[in-house]
Amino acid sequence: MNPAGITITAMDDQHADAVLDIYRLGIATGQATFETEPPTWAVFTAARLPDHRWVAVDAANHVLGWVACSAVSDRCVYAGVVEHSVYVHPEARGRGVGRALLDALITSTERAGIWTIQSGVFPENTASLALHAACGFRTVGTRERVGRHHGLWRDVTLIERRSPAIT
Repeated sequence: MNPAGITITAMDDQHADAVLDIYRLGIATGQATFETEPPTWAVFTAARLPDHRWVAVDAANHVLGWVACSAVSDRCVYAGVVEHSVYVHPEARGRGVGRALLDALITSTERAGIWTIQSGVFPENTASLALHAACGFRTVGTRERVGRHHGLWRDVTLIERRSPAIT
């Protein structure tokens, strides 16, 4: 169930500016991604599966957050495995937006036969790790010093959710 006044809807071109702005705000925290700038809308949409991109909007149709995923491999054995990202506008955090977005992603991916949703999260992003745990994700492990970010080595916590609906 969505929080009061929040609707989850399919992400499309009308949401481009807001989605990329929320991504930019997440990047600016230094705790959300190795990226340093959001891509163009064309690059963003080309890299994400069109049936599994969602935005949360309020009653005034303002985008509060987004979730999207990409295939992890072209190999057929990984056809049911995706990697996702979820971002919530700073002013909308703590209102259940992230949970509603992840619930929508889980529903759409399970309907499509996707059995695993995975991601990498900086260990310092405790809010994201707690959200994912509440949505049934487990910690697989930590990749230590996997990449440099703003001149510093960063660890990444690998998380995944294996669908109990797809056996």
